[in-house]
Amino acid sequence: MAAAPVPNFAAITERSGPAVVNISVTGTRKAAGVPMQGAPGGVPDDDAFGEFFRRFGGPMPFGPGQGPQSEMPVRGHGSGFIISKDGIILTNAHVVKDSSEVTVKLTDRREFRAKVLGVDPKTDVAVLKIEAKDLPTVQIGSTRDLKPGEWVLAIGSPFGFENTVTAGVVSAKGRSLPDDGFVPFIQTDVAVNPGNSGGPLFNSRGEVVAINSQIYTRTGGYQGVSFAIPIELAVRVKDQIVATGQASHARLGVSIQEVNQVFADSFKLDKPEGALVSGVEKGGPADKAGLKTGDIVRKVDGQPVVSAGDLPAALGMRSPGEKVELEIWRDGKSTVVAARLGNAGDRVAGAEPQAAPGQGKLGLALRPLQPAEAAESGASHGLVVAQVSGPAASAGVRPGDLLLAVNGKPVSTVDGVRDLIAKSGRSAALLIQRGDDKIFVPVKLS
Repeated sequence: MAAAPVPNFAAITERSGPAVVNISVTGTRKAAGVPMQGAPGGVPDDDAFGEFFRRFGGPMPFGPGQGPQSEMPVRGHGSGFIISKDGIILTNAHVVKDSSEVTVKLTDRREFRAKVLGVDPKTDVAVLKIEAKDLPTVQIGSTRDLKPGEWVLAIGSPFGFENTVTAGVVSAKGRSLPDDGFVPFIQTDVAVNPGNSGGPLFNSRGEVVAINSQIYTRTGGYQGVSFAIPIELAVRVKDQIVATGQASHARLGVSIQEVNQVFADSFKLDKPEGALVSGVEKGGPADKAGLKTGDIVRKVDGQPVVSAGDLPAALGMRSPGEKVELEIWRDGKSTVVAARLGNAGDRVAGAEPQAAPGQGKLGLALRPLQPAEAAESGASHGLVVAQVSGPAASAGVRPGDLLLAVNGKPVSTVDGVRDLIAKSGRSAALLIQRGDDKIFVPVKLS
């Protein structure tokens, strides 16, 4: 097989480099005591991931702290790119966070005071405007045909070094990250560092396909894994901000979990894929469409949902009011439901799931739910866990938990639990309520 030619990076840089800008911000931030170190955002060290997701390029505090909640001056640098000749610029929301003044510097060394037209923290996209005409612009592309292994190029201002060029390949598409459920990230191995944030990611044809946003690191610096926001999502947010000053996002109205092997065995799936519905918001779009706790969403408009994070990422590309077709797994077979998406900004009531464990080889002693307990918990059915041992104890079930369902089927009697466990085979999925929280617990049966 003939080797694919290496793109002409020099030509891409010469043509599009003038449209990439350096962004500097100043402002204030409330801080207590010691100034922050490193980039804002991230996952704690004791998190299961054991790594940091870092956004880079946002404002950084400097100078000594002055007691609890004192105002601390901040400054920072990032990147952006011009998408219209009259001065519309895309960057990251975290680059301009807490800013009172934003300055944009072009490659020809001209500087402009920028107006922040709007920011969207959910997607980490911000839109700026400078008063200028006949500016150089980038060419907008598409991620639809972008493939893992394809060359990509980043231009930005890492550590303040303007118009720095780095290149690499696409590692994956549609990545979901903690706390960023609205964005199906593009993962690359392009070197990006503090100051690259908000800069463009180009394909081999010199078209912008994404905005560089985050890195995965233990040190706070680049370690070979970076993430970018698809340009289609960024442009959709930009259009909304330019038109209305803010962005809106679609809402299905479910809480979800990953499908592991135990859940796959419990729900008779051929492999552990999909998003397990652990709660359905009463009166929300999913409820109106007929989704139930225990359903497993496997496709959205024909697009596979492999991990749970694929569902919010897919919905993040939709708009409120849009209709989507969901392929779900229920009672051992596939079915299709249609849902009209709501607005994520609307205030909604809490979710209401269902789940449960049984006795014998499950390791549970159960008793009926008393009226006072039902009123306090808000549950209309279920059984109280009186004692726990064996597989259920190993899975984390505790005395006092409320068992609502087994393998997605609501339970209200001990005999009902026994029957469901007898049909479960090697594993069972128990829907447990603890306080106000509801979650499916996978239990490997003895």
